[in-house]
This record gives sequence, C-alpha cells and structure tokens, in this order.
Amino acid sequence: MKTKSTILYTLAMVVGIIILLNYLSNRFFFRLDLTDDSRYSLSPATKNILRSLEQPVTITAYFTKKLPPQFENLKRDFKNMLTDYKTISKGMVVYEFIDPAVDEETERKVQQKGIVQAQVGGREKDEVKIQKAYMGAEIQMNDKSEIISIIQSSEGMEYFLTTSIKKLSLQEKPLVGILQGHGEKSPEELSFLVHSLSVLNDVQPVTLNDSTSALDKFQTLAIISPSDSFSSSELTQLDNFLAAGKGIFVALNRVHVDPSREAMGHTINTGLETWLAEKGIIVNENFVLDQTNMPVGIQQEAMTPFGPSIVTRQIEFPFFPIAQNFAEHAVTAGLQNILFRFVSSINFSGDSSLVFTPLVLTSEHSGTQSVSAWLNYMKEWNEADFPLSNVTVAASLEGQIKGTMPSKMVVVADGDILEPMSQQGPHPDNLNLVVSSVDWLSDDTGLIELRTKGAKSRPIKEDLTDGKRTFLKFLNFLLPIVLIIIIGIIRFEIRRNQRIKRMEVGYV
Repeated sequence: MKTKSTILYTLAMVVGIIILLNYLSNRFFFRLDLTDDSRYSLSPATKNILRSLEQPVTITAYFTKKLPPQFENLKRDFKNMLTDYKTISKGMVVYEFIDPAVDEETERKVQQKGIVQAQVGGREKDEVKIQKAYMGAEIQMNDKSEIISIIQSSEGMEYFLTTSIKKLSLQEKPLVGILQGHGEKSPEELSFLVHSLSVLNDVQPVTLNDSTSALDKFQTLAIISPSDSFSSSELTQLDNFLAAGKGIFVALNRVHVDPSREAMGHTINTGLETWLAEKGIIVNENFVLDQTNMPVGIQQEAMTPFGPSIVTRQIEFPFFPIAQNFAEHAVTAGLQNILFRFVSSINFSGDSSLVFTPLVLTSEHSGTQSVSAWLNYMKEWNEADFPLSNVTVAASLEGQIKGTMPSKMVVVADGDILEPMSQQGPHPDNLNLVVSSVDWLSDDTGLIELRTKGAKSRPIKEDLTDGKRTFLKFLNFLLPIVLIIIIGIIRFEIRRNQRIKRMEVGYV
C-alpha cells in the first residue's frame, strides 16, 4: 500500500514534469505535421522572411469573440499560425486578438481600416443562426500597414500573411515591364494580371526603341500575345536583357483561328518564334488536341414539338485542352487545371547545359493537327485521334541562355491564356500560372509556392470499383468502433487479471 509520502512525491514529480514541458515548449519550437502537403507547417520561404526581419511586425487580429464552430476552428488555425510566426521570428512578430464589437468606437475604427463585417451561419439548438462577425487582420511595420479585410478559409492564409509582411519589409519592389508595340495585350486588357502582380512588383508598360537602355530598369519582362513583327535591333535588346541575368515571360500564339469565321487556322510569324528557336525552344506550327477538353456549344436546327427550331448542342472539342499534368516546380505548385484554346506544342533542341523544364503537359491521350487541316466541328473522335501523351505546352529555361550570367525564361504556347472566361476575368489557374511565372522570374524567395498551398483537390479515384468504394466507406465508418471495442476488451482483461492476482494467497 502506498504511503502518504510516496503519493506526495509522485504528485510533485508530475507537477515538475508539466512545468518543465511548458518551459521547454516556450524555448524550443516543434510540431509534427503528417499531412502530405505540409499544410500545417510554415514553408521555407516564410521562415526565411521571418528570420531576416530587421524591424518588428505587429499583427492585430480582429475576430468576433464567439463564432460558429467552423469559424472558431478558423480562428484557432490563425492563432496557431501567428504563434509559429512569433516563435520563428524570435519575437520580431507580435500579435493580439481584439473583438471589434467590444464597443461602438472600436468597431467604427476597425471598419475605417477596411476590416469587413461578414454574415456567418451556424447551427444552434437545431436552428440555423446567422450572425455578423469580424475575421480580419492588420499587419503593421513602423508607419506602414497592410489589411487582410476578411479571412475566409485556412487555404491561402500563410500566403496572404507572409506576402503582407514581405511587402512591408521591401525597400524596393522589382519592376516588371509589360512589353508594347507589337500588337501585344495592353495593361488595360491585362488588368487582372497587373492587379495580381502589383502585390510584390511594380508594373509598367514599356516600348522598345533604338535606345538600348529602355529595359535597363526592369527586372522581368512580360511579352503577351504579340501579333506584329520584331525588328532585329529589338531582338538584340531582348538578348542583352537576358545577358544581364534577368527574366522574360512569353505567351505567344504560333497559330491562330477564329472558329466563328474560319474553318482553318493560319501561322503567325513575328520573329519572336525564331528568336526562341535560337535558344532551343521550338514552338511548333500545330494545334494540340486532348481527349480531356472543354466542350463547346454549336447551334443546330432541330425539330421540336413547336416546329423547327435552333438549339445549342454541347460537343467535344479537343482543340480546347484542359491540362492537369504539371511539373513539380515553383511556378506550377498547387495548380489543378489550365484551360487552353488552340495551343501549340513545345520542343527543346538547345544546349544540354541549360535546364529545360516542361511545366504544363497534356494528358495521356493527346495528339496534334497541322495548321493547314480543316477544323471539323462535327467529327466523331476516337482513341486513334490521340496517339501522343504528355505533350509540352508551357516550359521554363534556366542557365546561361545568353552571355555568361544565369537568366530564366518561361514560355507558354498560347497567347490567349489570359482571355477572360467571364466577368470575373481569366480562369483562376490560368492567371495563377502567369502570375507565378513572373513572380518566379522576379524573385528567388520561393514565396510564390504559397499562392496555392492547401488548394489541391483530392477527389476519389474514378477507377475504383463499386465494391471497393463500398468497402472503403464501411471501413471508414466501422474501424473506429472496432478499435474502441478492442481497447475495451483489452482493458477488461487487464483489470480481470489484476483482480484474480489480488485474490491469490500471499498477495501484498
């Protein structure tokens, strides 16, 4: 039988261990993240930015005190992330949580900062309850500040927070030039791109002329959908730009067709394709076909109960590929699908000392069609039409592309990749691809990898049989119950054996 002194000694040991663990947890940071995309771990880019801070950063989180359960989880995730930021920055990041609704004056000031009041729903006593709530933050450094008006999900939280800190700590943003003068898309037509790039860059239009200094102040150059010719002196300026160790993004149409007016495509020659070929990047004069594609609607005459009528029919259209195959690269991290319209294939025939990376590829069932062939909208497509696989439609090139200094390029074989899909602008991942490309060319911090962190879709595999799906469903439901029963039986046996042992003669 345990004595009183033994019990007190054991209690003192437990208390001492708890105090020691608390002390060590404050001194040393450690977290075990078992997710396959490390969604609960800060990225190397964030850690480098936090460790290099020279000025303290104050983060004020404006959250309503009592939120529905799902938003309480969001609040908890944000607080955990701020704790990580504080620990890794060694105290250079400090934070506090404030409930804006504590009084009218505080709420008024918070609204003036740009923090949005949202309506959130939750269930209480079997009733749906809607309440107004704040879930935003202000990041301050010296006399500068950045506002996150509303935090809607954990996905992208690290990107917005780290980007805000990066913006405040930057002494000078990289300057990105949008090339003009050859029929390229104007900054007004690229407003969605300019807005997204402006987070970490200053963006300006630039026109080449006889002066070789026109590009000197830029870190990266974007050439999007040129249609007119480049002179030899302009191409020389692009060479000099690369020779200075800078980066160029190119999205060009090698072929073009207007499906509403033409049934055959034609080749576009600007001189830029020849300039790219000198670097080993061959943008072919063809249309890429893919069995995974975006259907289009065509109008046909049909007989209805009310007589002949024009109806719209959705048809398979392999000329509009949906790319879902991406390289493991900073530019494509987190992307799910890119929508192309009349894209061409890319090959590399350059120096082996250069690093050529196919960034975006087609599916396992792809093909190509000559630009001179007719576009047959009514064709019945079959497997024989897609004999190719993993056709490259966007790529990067790194190394001593021109001169002795290392430089970088990204080439997309579709100049219309940023064509608006709706009033909301281009397809989100199309825009992400271009923005990530330019950011990668401008910045080596790796911050662009955070843009789509945690956004990867993980659908159930389509090739699962019904039997396997049913098995996995019941396994997911029954396994926890079975484990609890097994643990209960084990504990019952242990206690039964202890009772039998206590009843034995001579047991003390």
